[in-house]
Amino acid sequence: MLFIAAYATYGSWLAKKWGIDPKKPTPAHTMKDGVDYDPTNSKVLLGHHFSSIAGAGPITGPILAAVFGWLPVYLWIVLGSIFVGGVHDYSALFASVRHKSKSIGEVISANIGKRARILFNVFAWLTLILVVAAFTDICASTFAHNPATPEVLNGARSGTISVLFIVLAILFGVTTRKFNLSSKVSVPLGIAGLALFIALGYLFPVLKLSQTAWTYILLVYIFAASVLPVWFLLQPRDYLCSFLLYTMLAGGIVGLFVSNPSVNMPTFTSFMPAEGSYLFPILFVTVACGAISGFHSLVSSGTTSKQIDSEKDIKPIGYGAMLIEGLVAVLALLAIACYGKPSDGATPVQTFANGVASMMNSFGLPFEFGMVFVVLAFASFALTSLDTATRIGRYMLQELADSVPSLKKVIGNKYSATIISILAAWGLLQYGYTKIWPIFGSVNQLLGALALTAVSVWLLKRKKKSIYTAIPAVFMICVALSAVIILMLQNFKTGNMVIGVLSLLIAILAIALIIEAVLAVSKQRKAEAVSGEDDSAEQTAG
Repeated sequence: MLFIAAYATYGSWLAKKWGIDPKKPTPAHTMKDGVDYDPTNSKVLLGHHFSSIAGAGPITGPILAAVFGWLPVYLWIVLGSIFVGGVHDYSALFASVRHKSKSIGEVISANIGKRARILFNVFAWLTLILVVAAFTDICASTFAHNPATPEVLNGARSGTISVLFIVLAILFGVTTRKFNLSSKVSVPLGIAGLALFIALGYLFPVLKLSQTAWTYILLVYIFAASVLPVWFLLQPRDYLCSFLLYTMLAGGIVGLFVSNPSVNMPTFTSFMPAEGSYLFPILFVTVACGAISGFHSLVSSGTTSKQIDSEKDIKPIGYGAMLIEGLVAVLALLAIACYGKPSDGATPVQTFANGVASMMNSFGLPFEFGMVFVVLAFASFALTSLDTATRIGRYMLQELADSVPSLKKVIGNKYSATIISILAAWGLLQYGYTKIWPIFGSVNQLLGALALTAVSVWLLKRKKKSIYTAIPAVFMICVALSAVIILMLQNFKTGNMVIGVLSLLIAILAIALIIEAVLAVSKQRKAEAVSGEDDSAEQTAG
């Protein structure tokens, strides 16, 4: 109810304050190319956007943060989604649309400076490569079949169904576009196809492949998803998969009301439940995508903004999708609060799957099928984030090439930019991305803080109220920098020089970008002051 109320009131109020104009043509129309820029039905785009931003974060984050107790996690999910993460996604999408649907880096270039844009784009691209490596590994391990336990078919089933979904997505995308099918026709057909392919994959799990085999299959898939027209594969697959996520969410909520489980978790445990794990900033970094994620600004200003049909769609897609993700995060918190414990040895995904399957079992859905369904939904979260992250990584490299003419011939086209991004992710997989993964939480929140900062400067330059983005920006800067500094000190202390040095470099980069933003605002205020003095002088002379 809180999310619905926030959407209807705060979301609409922000639209008026920012000057969202449904009559203004969007870049999807003015720059339409049928590959990246393509005006899309708002319901389809919401499905694509929600599936892309959800990822694994809103599930794993709240479960890991539950060591602080359920109440602080719940409060941050709700308040963060409404006033921080929702505003972040919403404003980033709007700012991108008003900057030819380019990335946040371009918003930074236009309002802070070109040097700041290059720093941000390099930072964002490296973060995306880490995401691609991590989610490739997560998906491959989820789909892998273990010959040592041939009777366990969850991985083979999930993998087989996911491949069938890709086939269905292509059929859906081509037929919908070729025959211009309305949603009244296409949606029932798509849902029927999903149900059929889930049944086929569940009953006939033929893809019993190793994790290594799945890794290379996924790398080929994300290359295709990055370079093919967005309507051909990426958009329809994400849209269809969103129905899985909506079904899981609805099933979990109904199951909660039917079973009415008791909460088996303390309301609050401690301000420091483990050495070095302070409630501030660790809770806010750990919940991550459940309240705010910098990755969302890259999606909003990457694939989504290029498909916005009308500015009136920015609110339901930018703000609405984040509130739905907040609901997923609450469901994940309830899964561990009612059906598990932070210390029971299960992974966050296992805890979530067990909890939601138990919820749905209360109204008659077989527990085993529920487990497979939830794991499949989780894999869909991860896979949609994976293919979208690869495409955005390609955009980032192409934008970087635009600012360095000597690189434009090499990485300026979509094929070379995609290959370089995938090879970089593959290299991280070989090196062992887990060695630097601990830094991702802080980096992700720092991206969010910098995106909010960029949007705040842009709003200020347009003489619009920026306090609604500036306050969240300052708060997230404090959270992210505190987390990076704590991580740096802890790792220098334990001798982990890789994480320690990376943390130091990230802190320096963030501070440099913040200084650039402050200087841009100061320059703007001085220009306004001089302009005001000139106007006064003219009036006096007159």
